[in-house]
Amino acid sequence: MQKTISIDQAIVHYAVTGTGQPVVLLHGFGENSDVWKLQVDFLKDSHQLIIPELPGSGQSAMVDDMSMEGMAEVIKQILDKERIEKCTLIGHSMGGYITLAFAEKYPGLLNGFGLFHSSAYADNEEKKATRKKGIAFIKEHGAFEFLKTATPNLFSARTKDERPGLIDQQIAGLSNFLPPSLVSYYQAMMQRPDRTNVLKTSTVPVLFIMGEDDNAIPIKDVLEQCHLPGKSYIHVLNYSGHMGMLEEADKSNKALAQFLSEI
Repeated sequence: MQKTISIDQAIVHYAVTGTGQPVVLLHGFGENSDVWKLQVDFLKDSHQLIIPELPGSGQSAMVDDMSMEGMAEVIKQILDKERIEKCTLIGHSMGGYITLAFAEKYPGLLNGFGLFHSSAYADNEEKKATRKKGIAFIKEHGAFEFLKTATPNLFSARTKDERPGLIDQQIAGLSNFLPPSLVSYYQAMMQRPDRTNVLKTSTVPVLFIMGEDDNAIPIKDVLEQCHLPGKSYIHVLNYSGHMGMLEEADKSNKALAQFLSEI
């Protein structure tokens, strides 16, 4: 079921489907909720799934506070509207940064959370410089031209060689982004703090799914973090870049299902 919520006089869209333990799926930068379609089909018979279009993505308008903390508040308001007192939060990439911001402020609302190709580290100076170049490109050439250029780099070399249609399909769904949304995401990611302490102090299980060929969130960085929580579930996607939910959907689905069933 498609739903909306008004936040700061902005309309944010989200979907709710399935029954059972509530699970929130947060997409990443330059994506919309469709990125989870294979996981939704797999999990909807056993879980209640809440899949937001983050502010500035899909049909959702930007809210006043587009920081990671501000978007975590959007998720809290959606949960309040749906009368969900406890859930599992799974975030891909930037969605993982929002997940960590949520876990920092509302740990009591979670029975577990997952970082899907994501990291608790803050941006280093090299990463910030790359994002600044991206902002300049977006302002000069537009959002879609940027995403058309950047998106193929999120997939592994194997996917590029064997399944180029998958990449074309992903790019085709990104034509409705506006430059201010992408710029605000990049600015928010550059400003976010290191949240490794959220992992260290977590009292709930944490899921880590990483891609062996991920250039955006290197596997080395994730392996340095996955021992920090008291209880971690760790899965390596051997043939994926940054888009494992599409590149290795079956393995991703099994990892999610195991985590959700055991917590």
